[in-house]
Amino acid sequence: MHVSVCICTYRRPQSLSRLLTVLDAQATDGRFTYSIVVADNDHLESARTLVSDFAATADTPVRYCVEPRQNIALARNKAVENAIGEFVAFIDDDEEPAPNWLIRLVEAIESSGADGVVGPVSPRFRTPPPDWIVRGRFFHSPALPTGARLRWQQGQTGNALLRRRIFGDQSYRFLPECSRGGEDVELFRRLIADGMRFTWCDAAKVYAEVPAERCSRKYLLKRALLRGRAPTNRGWPVLVSLAAAPAYALALPLLPMFGQHVFMRYLIKECDHLGRILANLGRARMDRLLFDRLQVR
Repeated sequence: MHVSVCICTYRRPQSLSRLLTVLDAQATDGRFTYSIVVADNDHLESARTLVSDFAATADTPVRYCVEPRQNIALARNKAVENAIGEFVAFIDDDEEPAPNWLIRLVEAIESSGADGVVGPVSPRFRTPPPDWIVRGRFFHSPALPTGARLRWQQGQTGNALLRRRIFGDQSYRFLPECSRGGEDVELFRRLIADGMRFTWCDAAKVYAEVPAERCSRKYLLKRALLRGRAPTNRGWPVLVSLAAAPAYALALPLLPMFGQHVFMRYLIKECDHLGRILANLGRARMDRLLFDRLQVR
């Protein structure tokens, strides 16, 4: 049994080097073999030398490939094209897995018989974040019990293991329209709609580095607005947003009394709905203009 661990990277040499080192020491207990696929999304191939130097001394086989078009969905597709074996694992280039990460995913997919398993991603802050960030858990995965069946909104490729046979169908690819994110959730939406089953594995731990500049209101609100562009936010979700956005707007002035983390949680929801509405009105750039006007820190 073989697992291909797929990494998409773009000009993060320090993070990528750290991730490769940790991946080279994953526990397998002799139950499976694994290799690494690095898909460089930089047309200048900036990661080539780093990966080549690592491969020269690593125990784990490494395959390097390039997707010159800067598009996260295309980069993921390139990684999948270069994967081998029965399983494809996904992890991001700014993350670090626990030493037993891979074996826990393999155990979970074998015991559940699911088409794939997803695990938690916990933050590692470079500097101590504001208290409202910690209390609001804005960078944490949802807390789910192992074996819980996932809804498509809970699918993500920051920590996942899928059966490679899924990608034997050419229609199951990450959509290039999701060039700036959301490509993983959109794929899970189609897979689950077609009857595939995905479960949670809480024991497969992954940690993501969170720089200080992301621990701000501006970053979180901008991220929420940009989520509206995802292809999953079409049709009935827009009708939901048309009703929800005014309701949240009316409630927001009352929420600061419950704490900044509560206020921000619902302000983010409001921006999610606004981003969805603006994108579907054909005003995909309106969210950027909005942030140029807002003095959010």
